[in-house]
Amino acid sequence: MANSGSNGGAATPFGGKLRVEGIQTVVPTKPTDPRQSSRIIVSQNLSSTAVLQRRFHVLLCYNKASDDDSGWLVAGRIKDSLGRALQEQPLLAGRLRRREESGDDLEIVSNDSGIRLVEAKAEMGLGGFVEMKEKRKAEAELLFWEDVLDLSPQFSPLFYVTNFKCGGYSIGISCSLLLVDPFLLTTFVKKWANAHNNIISRNESPKIPTFFLPNHGKPTSSPSLLMGSNTTKDVAESVIFNIPTKILDLDKIHKNLAALCVDEAERDAGWKLASNFSLFLKVPFEDDRVEVCTRQGLLDVPKSCLGMNGMSCARTWDELELDEICFSEGNKPIYASCWINSVVDEGSVMIVPSTNDLGVKIVVTFT
Repeated sequence: MANSGSNGGAATPFGGKLRVEGIQTVVPTKPTDPRQSSRIIVSQNLSSTAVLQRRFHVLLCYNKASDDDSGWLVAGRIKDSLGRALQEQPLLAGRLRRREESGDDLEIVSNDSGIRLVEAKAEMGLGGFVEMKEKRKAEAELLFWEDVLDLSPQFSPLFYVTNFKCGGYSIGISCSLLLVDPFLLTTFVKKWANAHNNIISRNESPKIPTFFLPNHGKPTSSPSLLMGSNTTKDVAESVIFNIPTKILDLDKIHKNLAALCVDEAERDAGWKLASNFSLFLKVPFEDDRVEVCTRQGLLDVPKSCLGMNGMSCARTWDELELDEICFSEGNKPIYASCWINSVVDEGSVMIVPSTNDLGVKIVVTFT
């Protein structure tokens, strides 16, 4: 495990010019009562840690909008606005753990343990990052991730606010796919950003927030963070399918749909899914399910014709509209990116309901 205080030194795209300045935890403004829980049924022993390490990353980069705008101020105000937003989605501030009744199955419990917020400083201008021709490794440095331990799979969403020398800043979010799917997470972030702006416009937040890091003095040493192996931060390529019609028996035909979309994704992208892959299934009002499948086994599954009418696919996440998310009124991101991380030798297929409950999203991710 590597210490991320300097993010690996000169061998990294930032050349050791990225420094962690502070760490705090954001919890729901009010205690969650009663507590909520969400069960994840595991079809076999999770000896494959790849299932635990799958996560979705979001990166949003903003120019300094005014003299009163900075990443330090945004991070300070997050303590209030994010805490309020978590009242509506308390599971995001909960923790993943193994169920006592079953050593294999998992559950998420809204125990208000909170979201980790990391504040960092980059000794370079935001323009230098945006103008990089190959940004994938640099993007990963503007996020913090943490491997989930197999025996004790505690995990929380991780937010990483980086202040650049020019006054611009980035907001990075990393979240386990076991906790929330990309579409639900993005919907949450949009609602949170709107609430954040409403608080500021109504002058409900002080001009200088209580948790304004520069007012607390410069740290004598960079806070220590443990980061996962290099394989967990790599970007994987995904093909996103949209089926606009509601499928009532999704739990019965999910493998048929997976077979259909894998076949289409391989043909569209020109790659082959790894021999082993994780199948994530979310069905409304039911327990989530995780299966470890083989590509060869999927070839024997009949491809479902349901949903063929109107089904579309894309190799980008444009439908998430990340470039419209503002944390300062009218200040849209100058650069936005998102991806599912790569896990060596294992792909994944995620089947989830659309956020409007009128269709289904299927995401095929290659290694």
